[in-house]
Amino acid sequence: MADADPPSGRPRRRSEPALPLPECVALVLQGGGALGAYQAGVYQALDQRGIAIDRIAGISIGAVNAAIIAGNPPERRVAALREFWSLVTSWLPSFPALDDPQTRQTLHEWSAGFVALMGVPGFFAPRPFPPALARAGTPDALSFYDSRALARTLDRLIDWDLLNDGPVHVSVGVVEIESGNFRYFSNRRERLDARHIMASGALPPGLPPVEIDGRLYWDGGLVSNTPLQEVMDTQSSPMLVFQVDLFPAEGRVPRTMEDVIARAKEIRFSSRTRQVGDQLLRLRKERELIRRALAKLPAELCGDPDIAALKALAEEHPVNIVHLIHRPNAWEGDARDYEFSTRTMREHWAAGHGAVMQSVNASALLARNILNGETAAFDLTRS
Repeated sequence: MADADPPSGRPRRRSEPALPLPECVALVLQGGGALGAYQAGVYQALDQRGIAIDRIAGISIGAVNAAIIAGNPPERRVAALREFWSLVTSWLPSFPALDDPQTRQTLHEWSAGFVALMGVPGFFAPRPFPPALARAGTPDALSFYDSRALARTLDRLIDWDLLNDGPVHVSVGVVEIESGNFRYFSNRRERLDARHIMASGALPPGLPPVEIDGRLYWDGGLVSNTPLQEVMDTQSSPMLVFQVDLFPAEGRVPRTMEDVIARAKEIRFSSRTRQVGDQLLRLRKERELIRRALAKLPAELCGDPDIAALKALAEEHPVNIVHLIHRPNAWEGDARDYEFSTRTMREHWAAGHGAVMQSVNASALLARNILNGETAAFDLTRS
């Protein structure tokens, strides 16, 4: 896959991981459609650097990548990701490598328009008639595209028994339509199948809701597009988190209406990324303050039930969060999440791969934090 591919076509694995690893290493994957190839590149680089994943939480395309990773043995994961991303970008022709921004923007918009008209192979296809002509309440009336092809793709690429019974803890976020409540499906609480992954990516009005146990679900990104909270809420040991954001929270001030649409999408789907992380780190500092105060209490108070309850609330495990953020090129507009061209996919894959390599190569502070049991957040790829 572009520069990210090892010459042999197989992942280069290290005998020792590139970092001192805590008991749990987690991967947090945002939704973002075609941008999800960036996450595949991230995983390939982690695999090459010997960093094994124990925990994955995903939303939308992040849920698809999570299921492919956890639903394959380690030696097959990168190949399965490559197969998926090659399939969904296989319809668009490869254009000449013209790199001036105006030409790339034109090809980018043309490719996205082709997807809107024709769909994506192995993923979704346009319905033959407009939803307004369909009978109310039917899937045809509730979305512009039919996503049944994705179910077949997932069933072909994923060993569901391995995903459900294997060592990787997987969670995918969804929204229950009637209540509006956000929830996670987890392979530690229920057996996941293609429906759960498709529900996490059922973004209206493009894709139809997915029924599970009599309830209808939409894409979890409608409420929260970053599943960091789920990973933190289920933490039971020291943890290293690679948070892969497909939409940057920070961005340029718009100059055109297209810029306005693109920037609004970034803000909407970055989904309080920084707010959640900052809040978690602030709570940890407050708990540290409580622990220091409790340590100063006289011994005769240690058996007090209220003091014991306070100690329990203040207990926590260290966590280090590494932000890996896809920062768009100047020619990528508001259509970037549905521009499924081969060239752009390869570039996104290579960018994710490069972000990990850059972070690991600049990881002395991160390594020290892990060894010392400290908590912090890092963006080691910021230029």
